[in-house]
Amino acid sequence: MSSSDFRQIAIRAGAGKAERLFRAAISAYCALTRPSRREITQLDDLTLPLFDEVSPEARRFAAAALSESESVPPGLLKRLADEPVEIAAPLLIRSRALSDVELIALIGRHGLPHARAIARRKSLHPTIVSLVRALDRPDSLPKKEAASSQGKAAERTRDQLRSMMADGPHLSFSIAPATPQGFGRLLNAALDTNAAFFHTALADALNIGFDAARSIASSNDHVPLLTALRALDLKEAEAFLIVSAALPGSFPDIGSVRLFIVRYRSLNPKTAAAKVASWAKGAVTSPAAAQTLKAG
Repeated sequence: MSSSDFRQIAIRAGAGKAERLFRAAISAYCALTRPSRREITQLDDLTLPLFDEVSPEARRFAAAALSESESVPPGLLKRLADEPVEIAAPLLIRSRALSDVELIALIGRHGLPHARAIARRKSLHPTIVSLVRALDRPDSLPKKEAASSQGKAAERTRDQLRSMMADGPHLSFSIAPATPQGFGRLLNAALDTNAAFFHTALADALNIGFDAARSIASSNDHVPLLTALRALDLKEAEAFLIVSAALPGSFPDIGSVRLFIVRYRSLNPKTAAAKVASWAKGAVTSPAAAQTLKAG
């Protein structure tokens, strides 16, 4: 499709008919067997300026039409995937143009609704399966009960989390009791608006003082918190979810998610455990050269 083809679409649509132009451009693009790079760029150039002018129905049409395409224009893909799940669902469920890193970033930005749609994808990466499962599970966990029934509630939570984490690895060392419910408690605490709950849960999991845990969770560059979570031998998806919940805004774009994964993988659990043990005895420190999680 040439530039003149797109101009002809615009002429037929008529002045100010953004909706018709948007739909016509999407339909024409999807009729192409193998869009060239130029045609991919052209569709972005034509549709993105119209995006805010068209109806939710037109956006849903675009998401459904492009969900089967191997070559979705990146700008349009990002805008559609960031729409509410009622619009984005076809892309989230079927589009092979969305990479694993992009799916994780979408879950980090939009939470449970997008996560549930993504969970319907075929051949979903195990890390993302774990992330979706972890995000979906807190809704079914028992809420805080009166002091007299806290023991029973904790036991129910423990059973649920054991079932949820049954296919996960056991902790290979013991900073704190190596039990599956540790992740569940950290996640629930991270989701609470009172940061003190997360600091307390982190202190208990690491067997360190409250002040040290607060310093770990409050560090500007996130390195101490990543180190602490690695010391607990959490999976990448579990650590990602906890950081996303405890520190909203930590992953504003795909680059920041990719950097998180690279940095988390580079941490050795035993080395991280030794570092946390040293923090229990003194001030929490972070490498001077550490970069922020936010890609810059």
